[in-house]
Amino acid sequence: MNIGDVSKKSGLPPRTIRYYEKIGLLTPLRDTNGYRSFRDSDMHKLAFLGRARALGFTIEDCRNLLALWDDQNRASADVRAIAKEHLAQIESKIADLQDIRDTLSHLVRECAGDGRPDCPILNKLETFPIK
Repeated sequence: MNIGDVSKKSGLPPRTIRYYEKIGLLTPLRDTNGYRSFRDSDMHKLAFLGRARALGFTIEDCRNLLALWDDQNRASADVRAIAKEHLAQIESKIADLQDIRDTLSHLVRECAGDGRPDCPILNKLETFPIK
């Protein structure tokens, strides 16, 4: 398969596929004319990477998950540890976003939104601590 075919089947843009090749996540064969020639195994890796990235796994996590996927002697505990760490990061981000939402909701409620210059939103932004 050429890059266009594999792009359509995997749902990944050719640019992303080339990037994954550049960073060593897959190594397609090369035809005598130098064009990439993707095997079914490359297609499966790309689909796997697309799903993993859609779940928010980092490139390094994807690299580790691919290595475990290829290892028939893997321990599922190793896969679980990667997923568990990623889940903890997601939960932390959600908590941070909920805090931001609560703060902003409070400020919007406190702002009269009238013609006066006094604005609690601007006052808070002036003193809001940056993490």
